[in-house]
Amino acid sequence: MKFHINPLASDIIISIYVIATLFLRFKFENITNVTPMLSIVMGVCFVVIIWALIKLKVLNPNWFGLLDSKKVKS
Repeated sequence: MKFHINPLASDIIISIYVIATLFLRFKFENITNVTPMLSIVMGVCFVVIIWALIKLKVLNPNWFGLLDSKKVKS
């Protein structure tokens, strides 16, 4: 049995995740002396986590209704 999250909840989780990671990155970069390359690597790592959850179909984004919703096979 796979774990699925409905599209609206997925959109909300992704939005909160993106805002939180951006806030943490900016706060961390201001506190410490971070090179631009390290900042890019951190950003890519955060994006890869969300991408993996979408590819594993744990998160099913609908982009707040902007795209047609796909039917998930049970």
